[in-house]
Amino acid sequence: MTAPRPAAAGQLDARPSTEPAGEPLPPGISHLDLGPGVEAAVAVPPEGATARALLVFCHGAGGTAADALRAVGEEALRRGVVVLATSSVGATWDLVAGGLGRDVAVLDAALAQVLDRVPVDRVALGGFSDGGSYAVSLGVANGGLFGEVLAFSPGFLAPPARQGRPRVWLCHGTDDRVLPVDRCGRRVVAQLREAGYDVTYDEFVGGHVVTPDLVGAGLGWWLGRT
Repeated sequence: MTAPRPAAAGQLDARPSTEPAGEPLPPGISHLDLGPGVEAAVAVPPEGATARALLVFCHGAGGTAADALRAVGEEALRRGVVVLATSSVGATWDLVAGGLGRDVAVLDAALAQVLDRVPVDRVALGGFSDGGSYAVSLGVANGGLFGEVLAFSPGFLAPPARQGRPRVWLCHGTDDRVLPVDRCGRRVVAQLREAGYDVTYDEFVGGHVVTPDLVGAGLGWWLGRT
């Protein structure tokens, strides 16, 4: 068991390896042991490539790791991508609730377990709604780990630090009544571009949703880059 430890400025220490030392995770969904009250799950595709792409995906407010896997798991597994999801300790992610702490520590511990047991050659961070805000903010702070960020209908950008230059794919619905596109998606894109980040923006006609088509578009953009 890899127990969560305190987080420092949102920095994640876990790093991928194409030759991990631990016992391989089996295909299918596995639940990680991170201690009492911590929920983390990983979905592994059937046997295939020697090294995998890993997508870490953050659920929306009020969601769980299981919700995150349901949102992106089927399409990701079909493309041979491993998916890791953790549940926020509170109703939403710590950064959204006021400051980094337990959630980022849990994520780092979960990543360490997965990367010790699955050969991975690239890692992206994604999320929907509050999870999209968390992903783009934490992704910008951890460009040494995440080469790309996939943000579905995020509300804001608030990186605790900046490291590297991760590329960003972001989508937002024109009819979103939860996080309106004008003050959320478009604003986040403008902030990222002003700061010099490479951003691909996919604005669609629709509401506050993450659909299989959008998941496919984001994954296609990511996987097609390398």
